[in-house]
Amino acid sequence: MTTVSPARRRAVLAALRRGTVPESGLDLFAVGLDRLAPTLDEELSACASGAAEFKAVRGEYGAGKTFLARWLAERAKAAGMAVSEVQISETETPLHRLETVYRRLCENLTTAAAPPSAFRAVLDSWLFALEEDVLAEGEVDASDAQRLGSAVDDLLELRLGGLARTTPGYATGLRGYRRAVAEGNTDTADGLAAWLAGQPHVASSAKRAAAVKGDIDHFQALGFLQGLLTVLRDAGHPGLLLVLDEVETLQRVRSDARAKALNALRQLIDEIDKGRFPGLYLMVTGTPAFFDGRQGVQLLQPLADRLHTDFGTDNRFDNARAPQVRLTGFTLDRLVELGSRVRSLYANGSPAAQRILQLVDDAYLRDFAASVAGRLGGKVGVAPRVFLRKLVLNVFDTIELHPDFDPRSDYTVAVERAELTSVEREAAATSADDIDLDV
Repeated sequence: MTTVSPARRRAVLAALRRGTVPESGLDLFAVGLDRLAPTLDEELSACASGAAEFKAVRGEYGAGKTFLARWLAERAKAAGMAVSEVQISETETPLHRLETVYRRLCENLTTAAAPPSAFRAVLDSWLFALEEDVLAEGEVDASDAQRLGSAVDDLLELRLGGLARTTPGYATGLRGYRRAVAEGNTDTADGLAAWLAGQPHVASSAKRAAAVKGDIDHFQALGFLQGLLTVLRDAGHPGLLLVLDEVETLQRVRSDARAKALNALRQLIDEIDKGRFPGLYLMVTGTPAFFDGRQGVQLLQPLADRLHTDFGTDNRFDNARAPQVRLTGFTLDRLVELGSRVRSLYANGSPAAQRILQLVDDAYLRDFAASVAGRLGGKVGVAPRVFLRKLVLNVFDTIELHPDFDPRSDYTVAVERAELTSVEREAAATSADDIDLDV
């Protein structure tokens, strides 16, 4: 296995103990993504060169949709792109309110060098890049603050020329932010940065200083996204990977809100096709029921037409370039492969490495995986989260902490309802009375 830093190893294992998808290090145990990697890398490269891409990812719970999105995010950041993952929800982030989606995008924005929210760091990098470009021309001395500021303003106007025609408010806000930073007016700079990030309730004094009004709305949100892409590019980030996760939650909202949300998604796809968002890679994830059912994509025929993909009976021949790609979930063999990768990660740095490799061989991993899946109604597809959590917490950790522990004789897999998600509980149900109904 590739050498892993102690900090990275610790962060990945801590996430697995919590039963969550790690924020980084996913390349260490990515399983079953080889067929998608070349195409996705090609599409990321195209976005970094000024193109725009859209991809819908479908899969049942446990198929690895969130894992794929974060795995791709790592690859995007390695290519210098910015990344933002937005969880679509009925109350917190409804898709039919694009101004809220944009705000969440900015709140969750991250780069290889800056954690969320990297929005302010990107703005400051953008200003720094403008100054560096002016100084590189050799006509202005760095010690002449007045001339440097004037030259930066001129370059800013040149760079914002196209943006000012399409989204004048965003361009005006950027000018105001630049002035506030140059003048050392921290409160105004903070307020304008928040306004540019789509935050509501910004102090009126800050907005007056930049001659901007109100808060952004649903229709302005796409213009602000266009402006953000411009800033990212000038700040050294050639593109943005935006992941809209769990769009299947749209099936639970009111019919009028659902119709508006589906139309917003259709609008985003159309604007990408028109070339409005150079550098944007938009990925949405959802269940097959969302893409195929009457309460989802099929409710809006134009959107259904754009996303339609023929899936043959054998997923080996799926076209990764199609607008939709499917994740078929885990088999027992894949769970064993996943377990072996996590075993190598854990052993690499553990004082009990030899015992771990000896006691937890592939035969034990297969028995363990089958046992976990059996506690979940035999449904291997929903087992990975519980499998990894118990493997790390109850097997690897216990071997490391207790020298006389043997998992084959001293541990029996047990799955409590309290530790399961609603989908996992349904899989584990043995009778209709065990199924939780959302009524």
